[in-house]
Amino acid sequence: MPSATVLVRYWAAARAAAGVDSERLTGDTVGAVLGEAVARHTGLAPVLRVASVLVDGRAVDRELLEVTPITDGAVVEVLPPFAGG
Repeated sequence: MPSATVLVRYWAAARAAAGVDSERLTGDTVGAVLGEAVARHTGLAPVLRVASVLVDGRAVDRELLEVTPITDGAVVEVLPPFAGG
């Protein structure tokens, strides 16, 4: 399967850890894309361990990140737990 180019958006603590609001990354699965994100931004790894991940607005089960295919042009959002109310 060829790699897809996707937009990754970071929210709250994920944005702080990555140092950017968003970026374009490539991969053939959601896990591969997130692996590229961690390779670029090492401080992102602990945030990803607790964050929710959405692909085109739909939550991806953490257990399935490595095998969930991704399509070209998809939007991946990294949402850490939010505090407050």
